[in-house]
Amino acid sequence: MKSRLLADRGMRSLLLALALISTLIVLLLFLFTLREALPAFREIGLFPFLSGSVWRPGEDAYGILAMMAGSLLVTLGAIILGVPLAVAAAIFLAEVAPGPVRRIVRPAVELLAGIPSVVYGLFGMVVIVPAIADLFPIAGNSGYSLLAASIVLAVMIAPTVANVTEDAIRAVPRDYKEGSLALGTTHWQTIIRVMVPAARSGIVAAVILGIGRALGETMAMMMVIGNSIAVPAPLNNNPLTMALSAARTLTGNIAVEINYATGVHRSALFATGVVLFVLIMLINSLARLLLRGRSV
Repeated sequence: MKSRLLADRGMRSLLLALALISTLIVLLLFLFTLREALPAFREIGLFPFLSGSVWRPGEDAYGILAMMAGSLLVTLGAIILGVPLAVAAAIFLAEVAPGPVRRIVRPAVELLAGIPSVVYGLFGMVVIVPAIADLFPIAGNSGYSLLAASIVLAVMIAPTVANVTEDAIRAVPRDYKEGSLALGTTHWQTIIRVMVPAARSGIVAAVILGIGRALGETMAMMMVIGNSIAVPAPLNNNPLTMALSAARTLTGNIAVEINYATGVHRSALFATGVVLFVLIMLINSLARLLLRGRSV
């Protein structure tokens, strides 16, 4: 009996230590990035850094508004395009697909998560970018755009969202489904009105993971978004053509310039990393608040 108690306490202590180590690693990464970013915040100022739309290191102009807009817009586009597809795939795998079909489709979806991002970028450059340029023959549309980046990013986040959503749906107690069917609802009504709402917290967690992946993606975005340091704007009088404008993301800005950056320029790139940290923390906090509000 004592040995079991000791083993139980030992495992509890080990798990607690691992959890604390994970938290410590994240904290140390943030503190390191913040330390390197402090010279930029002191010299440039927080508000000019966040609100400035001009990024010209040679002229000591460091404003990341254009990159923030690019990151947020491409992430929004990826969520709009990718989440419905991923949730539909998860529902199909969890509740609709026969066993043989599930055994084929699930590995195919999981395989998408293992493809290197540079391969997605190459596919986007060779296939999606020319297709967008041909489909929308508008002045200024080269194909390298927010739309191309959103399509590529939607495919990249889909397997993550689909896998977590499927697990969340499968975790719903079987009694929920059986009780709903016993009341006379159809299988589809049970899925939409019982299973999916009951798995809401897991689905939200899946979307948050997708947003984190989208905000942090670098290589594929650099290859298809155009890397234009300008706030995205419509190409003509139609506001929807803003999706065809080129942009640059926060992560892309760091990757493009970190190799040759020195002094304040280097510190400003670290400050960009701090902004990314804060954005992801705000998104996680907002999701928790939404879940808490829905559960009241």
